[in-house]
Amino acid sequence: MPVGAKADSTTSSPGTGGGKEQRVTKQRRAVSAALDELDDFVSTQELYRILQNQGVSVSLATAYRILQSLADEGLVDVLRNGDGEAVYRRCAVTGHHHHLLCRNCGKAVEVEAPAVETWAARTAAEHGFTEVAHTVEIFGLCPDCTARKAAGSL
Repeated sequence: MPVGAKADSTTSSPGTGGGKEQRVTKQRRAVSAALDELDDFVSTQELYRILQNQGVSVSLATAYRILQSLADEGLVDVLRNGDGEAVYRRCAVTGHHHHLLCRNCGKAVEVEAPAVETWAARTAAEHGFTEVAHTVEIFGLCPDCTARKAAGSL
């Protein structure tokens, strides 16, 4: 937040196109700051525990609303993990991209996939679909977990 900005200031939501304004509250800043410190995807409940351990006063329901708002604004990526639970992360890559996700440790790698983009556009066009969007997540074992599994410690 810029120096001199007030806690009750608002920001527009560029990702939604609806011009809806979001209040920048102490809780929203805390959630955003916690996401900035994390490398991998995190569930709302995991983030809530992190915030509680830091002494941040935020309810679980508020954490859910803030994360959804950040996702709607395009400020975080959201996807479903192997258990179907929504997980969130502030991504380093701007623009459309995909993820390789470790089923064991949760490590995520951001990847661009031009072949997927071409296939998705062609498939949509063949069926007369317009304004399409897609999400691709590839689940597997990262190199570290693969090595641990080979060593018998996984």
